[in-house]
This record gives sequence, C-alpha cells and structure tokens, in this order.
Amino acid sequence: MPDVILTGASGRIEGRYSPGKTDNAPIALILHPHPKAGGHMNHPVSVQLYHLFMKRGFATLRFNFRGVGRSQGEFDSGIGELADAATALDWLQSNNPAAAQTWVAGYSFGAYIGMQLLMRRPETDGFISVSPPTNMYDFSFLAPCPASGLILTGAADTVVPPVEVERVVSKLRTQKGIVIDYEVVDKATHFWAEHLPSVERSVGDYLDKRLEANPIP
Repeated sequence: MPDVILTGASGRIEGRYSPGKTDNAPIALILHPHPKAGGHMNHPVSVQLYHLFMKRGFATLRFNFRGVGRSQGEFDSGIGELADAATALDWLQSNNPAAAQTWVAGYSFGAYIGMQLLMRRPETDGFISVSPPTNMYDFSFLAPCPASGLILTGAADTVVPPVEVERVVSKLRTQKGIVIDYEVVDKATHFWAEHLPSVERSVGDYLDKRLEANPIP
C-alpha cells in the first residue's frame, strides 16, 4: 500500500492508498477519529475499515487530518477537517475516473466528518459510520441523507450512549428512498478494543450485501 502525499488547503496531507483491482473499481475514503484524542489514520478501527474495502477490490484511501502525523496545518474544529476530506475524495475520484461506486467510511469524529461529506457529495453511494458522536455534534444537517448506509455502535459505549445514536437513526429512517442499517454490538465500548472482530464481521457482511445487490460490472 503506497504512501501518498496530497495537497490540501493547509499544505501536505499524508495518506495510504491501495489501488483498485479493475479500472472501474469502486472507491472508498476512510476517516479517522478525533485528532485531539489521539486519532490518526493508523488507529485500529480505521485500519480495519481500510482493509475491509481493500479486500473487496475497492480503490481505498485513508489519510491523516491536518496537524496529524506528517499532515501539515492545525486542528480546525471540524471545518478544516471537512475540507481535508473533500480534498482526499477529489484525489480519489481524479485517480479513478471510471469508479463504479463511491463510499465514505468513518469512525467516531471521522464518522461525523464523513456524514457531512455525504451531504456535499450526492454522488456517494454508501457509507459506514462507526460510533458516530451524535451527542457531541449536531447531526441535524442530515436532512435529507443522500445515501443508504450502516451505522454501528457499541452497547457498552459510555462516550456516546446508544440511545443518542438511536435518536439520529430513527430520524433518518423516516426518509424515503434510503435504507439505514443499524447494529448495536453487545459489550462493545466506544473504543472497540476487544471487539474489532465484530467490526470486521458487521461491516464486511453489510458490504457483501450491498455489493451483491448492486454488483460491479
């Protein structure tokens, strides 16, 4: 998986990229957790998501938000990070102009940024949102949500209690034309330390289901 350097609004953006297996391979962008809480692109959940898409033939990119690792700039409370994500998606699309599908996947803060990116990129076909911090940020911008996706959280999450996530899921499910899969993993916390296999199983099963329903030509 080659290292890549993108040029963003704050300078260099450090990433890891796995090319697709075909010219029309779908693309997937992976977004990491909060930079001020030690989040980076090599966080185990981010790497897990990266490999799940990569193994299914996606052209897959994960990267460090501004001020993390070798990415230049400083933390910008989500505004600049959304710009970084848009830059990364632009790069993915320009390098894969024939991509059959576009997916965005994020964990915690990355899930928040990913959901905002969805609203700005209606060409997105699907999303994965792991432990979205629905009690820390206002998710009312999802009106309407442009794509179907999976929201995954832990039953033992004390950082973002499941009831807070369910509030957003219930609202999204009132929309016509999209399907929100929602899964609560027993005993899992916000950090998934002992439950990475559950992330692999849940996200993998969801991706396989979506790809079976809409196979890549």
